[in-house]
Formats: sequence, structure tokens, C-alpha cells
Amino acid sequence: MRTQRLAALLRRLASRHRIDPNPVYRRGHRRGLALRVQGDRRQAVLRRYAQHPVSRSRLAQGAALLGILALSGCSWFSSSASKQAEACPSAIVLRPLSNTAVFGSASERRPDNVAFYGLLSEADLKCEYGGGDVKIALDAVIVGERGPATKGDVLDLPYFVAVAGPDQSIISKRPFAVRIVFEGTQKRAGVTDHIEETVPLGGRKGSDLNVLLGFQQSPEVVDFYKHFRGR
Repeated sequence: MRTQRLAALLRRLASRHRIDPNPVYRRGHRRGLALRVQGDRRQAVLRRYAQHPVSRSRLAQGAALLGILALSGCSWFSSSASKQAEACPSAIVLRPLSNTAVFGSASERRPDNVAFYGLLSEADLKCEYGGGDVKIALDAVIVGERGPATKGDVLDLPYFVAVAGPDQSIISKRPFAVRIVFEGTQKRAGVTDHIEETVPLGGRKGSDLNVLLGFQQSPEVVDFYKHFRGR
């Protein structure tokens, strides 16, 4: 078996497993690692679709879960009985990176100076197999909430989606950003972001892979959550 770097096809979805986020988040791993496979180099293909506002019922669920991770299981959309036996990759919202904050104009990084909170509320993953690849469809629900220092009606939140092997080595990682627009005095709003990804398996099982999601947090946000947990 020889080592080759494979790119994954990423367009934008979650599970109930926990995993150490450090291999994804630490600066030293941002370039990704090689996946040991037998095969030829394949170019990654990226497609992203329009974001959709989250309904009021889903926002209510997101509000109740603000500060708590909500994950959904893996599913598939192949009708073939043989394909139904093949489990999907696990989609995981990384707990330390499921919340974020945008601060107001004051210098203090305290709860009373938070303009907006963000929550990676939930994600849904579906997949199908074919041609030695696994095609993944991912829908991530991202909720924003006004804070005490809020100004304006628009919130931009950066996050990432990464594909990792069972040893937590990163096969691919892509940054994304969503824009949440608040209407009038609306306290909470959200969007559903849709991504699709085709991952060459190279003889591996799709169930050996993990799809990881988390906010791209700045150092000041990381420090904020060290001192003010539960927000």
C-alpha cells in the first residue's frame, strides 16, 4: 500500500459521537494529512447551495439548546438493499467549538459586552455509495441570538467542515461563513446551510470516516469561554 493525498469533494451536515477537536483546530494541522490508500490522485469538487432561513419552531429548539450541543444520527438515501447495510460516515459537531460570540465596542470581553451569540444547533447527514466514493449531503442549522451589546441586524459567522479518518488525521478541511439577518426586534434568527461532499474511499469503509463541524473561533472567543462557560 502506498501513501497518496486524496482530496475530498465538499459542498455542506451531524452525529452523537464525541471526538477530540484539537487535531482539527490546532494551527499545525490546518494543511491536512495524507490518507493512506491505493489509487490515483483525485481533484476535490466543491458545491455550496443557498442558505435557508430557519423556521420559528426550529429556532425555538435552538434557543432551548443554546450552549448545549444537539446532534443527529447518520442516514442514507440509497434504495438498494445492499447499500442500506453500509453505514454513513459519522457527522460530529465538536462540543468546544459549537458556540461562539461576537463582541461589542467595549474592550472587556464579558457577557455584558456580547453583541451576538452563535450556536451550531444541529446537523443532518445523508450519504450514498457508488464508484468507490461516498457522496455526503450535509445540512447544518446555525442559530444567532442578540446579546446585551447588540448593534445592527446582520451577523456573519465563520465555521468549518472537515473530514477525518478514524485516527483523527484530517483528510480535508474547508472554511465557510453564514450570514444571519434579524428582522426588526427579533431576538433569534438562523439559517440552514447545505453542503455536499464526495470522498474517494480508496478501499476504506465510509463508516471509518468522521465529518466534523465547528466554529472558527478567534483567540479572544476561546478565552471568553474559558471564563464564562454555558454561554
